[in-house]
Amino acid sequence: MRPLIFLLLVLCCAAAEPNAGVLFRESFTDAAMDSRGWYDGKEVRIAPSGAQGSCIEYEWLDGGGSVTGSSAKRHLFEATDEVFIRFYLRVSKGWGWSGRNYHPHLTHFMTTKNDKWHGPAASHLTLYIEPVNGKLRLAAQDIQNKDAPHGLTQGPLKGGYNGQMFDSADVLFNDDAWHCIEAQFKLNTLDLKNDKPIADGIVRGWVDGKLVIEHADVILRSTDFPKMKFNQFLMAPYFGPGLLPHAQKLWIDEMVVATKRIGMLTSAPPPSAVSTDRR
Repeated sequence: MRPLIFLLLVLCCAAAEPNAGVLFRESFTDAAMDSRGWYDGKEVRIAPSGAQGSCIEYEWLDGGGSVTGSSAKRHLFEATDEVFIRFYLRVSKGWGWSGRNYHPHLTHFMTTKNDKWHGPAASHLTLYIEPVNGKLRLAAQDIQNKDAPHGLTQGPLKGGYNGQMFDSADVLFNDDAWHCIEAQFKLNTLDLKNDKPIADGIVRGWVDGKLVIEHADVILRSTDFPKMKFNQFLMAPYFGPGLLPHAQKLWIDEMVVATKRIGMLTSAPPPSAVSTDRR
């Protein structure tokens, strides 16, 4: 009876979460993600002992920088000028960072100004939600706007890249436990009469329910893009060439993208979700 009791617990917790404002949710119950609106890469590896039930697994092997097990996946959603995300993340024991102030990349939001297949690295606006050197990082880049009438909004190009980066003050990912990551992004408004952006965009981040990043004076777009909205999510864990420290894995579970904050699960991850991975 214990498996049945656990299943009922999972269903009850899922039902208890708010549905208002939800654009899509994913619990990674099986590999048939495309049937639930996902697209792009075809490989999906579902692992047991997620934050609640099963989860998706990404793996990097020794001697290679490319991720294995699961592919990059995308999901479109109803266009909105404000978006929230909640997901649970666990990294394998002994997890190593890149040794640089960048990578690994993890999850992204993109906008209506790029098509459904556009890459995240050089767009009109890409947002990043990822851990870097153990801290939560929320970031934005708009490399594709270098030739736009009003130019770049996310800083000058350096080595071909640009970006605003908003990091938590403390290291938050220094173990192999499940952690709840939440982020909020709201596009800044525009003064169309005077042809300038207003610095009132919002970037906020929470880890395990604690607010660790908060900025309410951010510019994410210029008047070149008055109709820009968020409409695409991209999950693409990635270490750049030569940046993978050693073989390792990460797991993602209980994801919700919404127009309102969802908050943490009402129950903690079960004991079976505690890592036994010794890599």
